[in-house]
Amino acid sequence: MDSLTQVVLGGAVAYAALGPKVGKKAVLYGAALGTLPDLDVFLPYAGEVEAFTYHRGFSHSIFVHLLFSPVLAWLLAKLHPISNNIKFSYSWIRWSILVFLCLSTHALLDACTVYGTQLMWPFTEYPFGTSNLFIIDPLYTLPLLFALIICLLPNTSSMFKHKANTYALYVSSFYICWSFVAKVVIDYKVEQAFVSNNIKVKVYMSTPAPLNTFLWRAVAMSGTSDEYYEVYASVFDSPEQVSITNYPTSPELLSNIDNDWGVQRLKWFTKGVYSISQKEDKVVLSDLRMGIECAYVFNFAVGQVTDKSIVLGDFEKVSQRPSFDGVGSIFARITDPSVKLSPERPCT
Repeated sequence: MDSLTQVVLGGAVAYAALGPKVGKKAVLYGAALGTLPDLDVFLPYAGEVEAFTYHRGFSHSIFVHLLFSPVLAWLLAKLHPISNNIKFSYSWIRWSILVFLCLSTHALLDACTVYGTQLMWPFTEYPFGTSNLFIIDPLYTLPLLFALIICLLPNTSSMFKHKANTYALYVSSFYICWSFVAKVVIDYKVEQAFVSNNIKVKVYMSTPAPLNTFLWRAVAMSGTSDEYYEVYASVFDSPEQVSITNYPTSPELLSNIDNDWGVQRLKWFTKGVYSISQKEDKVVLSDLRMGIECAYVFNFAVGQVTDKSIVLGDFEKVSQRPSFDGVGSIFARITDPSVKLSPERPCT
């Protein structure tokens, strides 16, 4: 999720854990801890593929959180004892719970997005992702943000702050539960639409469209491997109203370079939801899970076209600038299935 969401979630979780004992400082500690796992973006990775596929790695591991929470808690207990009447050992345990909850809820919330989070590192690098939330969702974030502001207000009773924070956590948690229900509904409708259109798929993945959980975007890889489908479906659609558009992909362009570690790593991390295309003299692998057709977030130049053949590329990221002109159409599509979001032809 975005940084603001992780900050307010960390603050809310910390205040729920130790707010009555620590007060406003619990919010500040939680906000700092809530953003701590994402500092892995500043690590000096060897290349673009490594930066892409190792992000949300060890720093998002539940096992790493279990290991380091007592250490960070020891520092916090020394710097900010809960009460002179409470033994240090008890204070340390309370701080350990706060630290672990802030770190682990960050990772678990990230795992609700499509990117992929290595929750079980080092036992497995598998990027878990239930893809039931978009990376920025105001309906999830705003209740927590309001509660954080209330908790930081002066001259406000502790009881009122505690209730506001608790209600915000209930509302945001309920919203996550709703998103799972919506995903099940959407996946059923899309499956019915595929059957009606006699479409057989090999790999399928759905995720909410930007900023909401009422309209969803799905991608399906054809069983023939030479095309994929971009799908839009609203929770209000019938299966007949689901929008399906197909586009070509050219996996044969990888024939000379398919065994390279970088190519294999990208295919693994995208969970098979990728396209291969030629852009001028470059062979580009695009992660179809994030972005929209013609504006995918992660594209890598995996191959270079020469006079004789295709050789390994430099794996640099290839930019596809999104257009924000159609943002309003996303919300219009929620209730109007006639709104077209997918271009009729693939972008060149």
